[in-house]
Amino acid sequence: MKAIQIHQFKSPAEPQYGDVAEPQLNSGEVLIRNRAAGINPIDWKTCSGGGAAPFIGELPFIPGWEFAGEIEQADAESAFKPGDRVLGFIRFPQAAGCFAEKIAAPAAEIAPCPAALDAKTAAALPLAGLTAWQALFDKGNLQAGQRVLILAAAGGVGHLAVQLAKQAGAYVIATASEKNHRFLQQLGADETLDYNSVDISSTVSAIDLVLDGIGGDSGIAALQTLTPGGTLVTLPSVTKDAVIAAGEALGLKVEPIRVEPNAVQLSELAQRCAAGALKLQLANSYPISRTAEAFAESASGHVQGKIVITL
Repeated sequence: MKAIQIHQFKSPAEPQYGDVAEPQLNSGEVLIRNRAAGINPIDWKTCSGGGAAPFIGELPFIPGWEFAGEIEQADAESAFKPGDRVLGFIRFPQAAGCFAEKIAAPAAEIAPCPAALDAKTAAALPLAGLTAWQALFDKGNLQAGQRVLILAAAGGVGHLAVQLAKQAGAYVIATASEKNHRFLQQLGADETLDYNSVDISSTVSAIDLVLDGIGGDSGIAALQTLTPGGTLVTLPSVTKDAVIAAGEALGLKVEPIRVEPNAVQLSELAQRCAAGALKLQLANSYPISRTAEAFAESASGHVQGKIVITL
């Protein structure tokens, strides 16, 4: 089969497209004929030697953790059968091999793909959707009526978090460059702020939950907006420890998050997306042979929504 491999951790990453052996199934796994895979910052960061690189093991490895495709092979005892359309976020943070024509996937970590959901959208949903869900509800314990501040709200995680928070009954304040404000307002943001010109720490207050998708100085400044008893959930970054330390110094609750596979949550997200209740913005798509270009666009830091590769 064709796949992307990383032979050496280096920056910028050097994804190589070529022939590899098809995966062999172990107990509890199904074989997927892959149609599309999502691109996320964690992908190129890991391939560059950061991100989840410590968990990968021996090189070369096939990157990618999320996909959409069809079941090609499954045990008779499996809930899935050949031909079923599925999507998944699997094995994270260990290597999962989703940038490939075929994937051996744990059946417990995949979900049925609704008929109304095309492969590109389905492949782009799992990692960002689960991160947003788990940050808001599992780590942030979001409740109706609370005030939520979402940093980097136009990105893959952020634009889904805006919608999920709004649907949960929250008042949503979103930060993004001015060109993305109308987009976020259409998704339900109650207020939009330009991070280039507004000092968040002095203009926003009484926030119950911050979703920090940036880290560093921006995440630390957002701590000043929290109400007593509020929580900041910070996504993985090289500066997350500094954000956590700043929160501790102020006596504020900071929760780091590492997204986890969850088929039940993923199924709910897929159903909302298929019904039109959750809109996923696709920024761009590339054939798998052009994964290096997809990485470069993601690394630019100015992507509205999600990037996918297709097979």
